[in-house]
Amino acid sequence: MTFEAGEAAMWRLVQRYTGRVGYRRGVKSEGLSANPPVIDCSGWTALLLTHALHAENETASRTIFAVDDIEALHTWSDRIVHEIEHRTGFILQGAGITAHTLPRRATIGLKMGEPAWAINHPRPRGITHIVQVVRRPEDDAPFVSESFGGSVAPGISLTPLAEWLARWQSHILANEAWAVDAFRLAS
Repeated sequence: MTFEAGEAAMWRLVQRYTGRVGYRRGVKSEGLSANPPVIDCSGWTALLLTHALHAENETASRTIFAVDDIEALHTWSDRIVHEIEHRTGFILQGAGITAHTLPRRATIGLKMGEPAWAINHPRPRGITHIVQVVRRPEDDAPFVSESFGGSVAPGISLTPLAEWLARWQSHILANEAWAVDAFRLAS
């Protein structure tokens, strides 16, 4: 399956919100209605994937992606990776993550240190950040869409995949990155 409807749904969201929505830890899609709008990384990734999987179901006029699989994506970053891996049996880790090995619409979790806020919320693999690979429809170019809070332009951003991989290469090579593919949930 090509999943064109899902890719287009994610790209529409990326175009609508990139550079217009800030980051706030713990805030999911309801934060898009705030003034100013905010969302965290897992809320953004879950929103992208949910819209994509629902778009595929609507286009096919049948259930390709089960409701419980879609609902399982509405959680923290580490749990999104866990749920997709558990339900599909597929995961890439560390140096296995390259521009050539990544699934077309990969979801990538990163271990970014051990922040104080994570102490009360133990996380498998220590994943504290998550991003989504999206495709630009006119030329099929891969990008990483993420909501990130930091010193550099916090909020939803879009980065060419090669540039993003280069930026996070130290985490990837340190086995602090995992990639899964929610589109493998198709029945």
